[in-house]
Amino acid sequence: MPETGAGETVATADIVDTAVAAGNFTTLAKALEAADLIATLKGPGPFTVFAPTDEAFAKLPAGTVEALLADKEKLVAVLTYHVVAGSVDAAAVSGMTEAATVQGGMVKIDASSGVKINDATVIKADIKASNGIIHVIDTVLLPPM
Repeated sequence: MPETGAGETVATADIVDTAVAAGNFTTLAKALEAADLIATLKGPGPFTVFAPTDEAFAKLPAGTVEALLADKEKLVAVLTYHVVAGSVDAAAVSGMTEAATVQGGMVKIDASSGVKINDATVIKADIKASNGIIHVIDTVLLPPM
């Protein structure tokens, strides 16, 4: 990554390309494509994405991913429930008790022992992208429907 001159690195890949390059977000990438959200998350942002891994999607009950992929409206709701407007780093997240999602719902944040977003644990934080930040989570967040 290029440096700013102050010793900081600058992310050059957007959120989507950063997630795809990581290699453990293939289900998320497929879902973003099915929901027509790729262009949005390649946009200027900034966005904060709580990104579930392939293992997180695998923990859903059998048939859930396929059902979501077949229901674009529900899929968009689930995916946008993982996105917060703005670039919110781990230090800022740790000081919050909830956050408004792009979907319109709120997620609960508990930083008393690690960081939990609803029932998901942040397993890797502060992955910088050119248009925001990614926090990796171990569970798919499902909005109240």
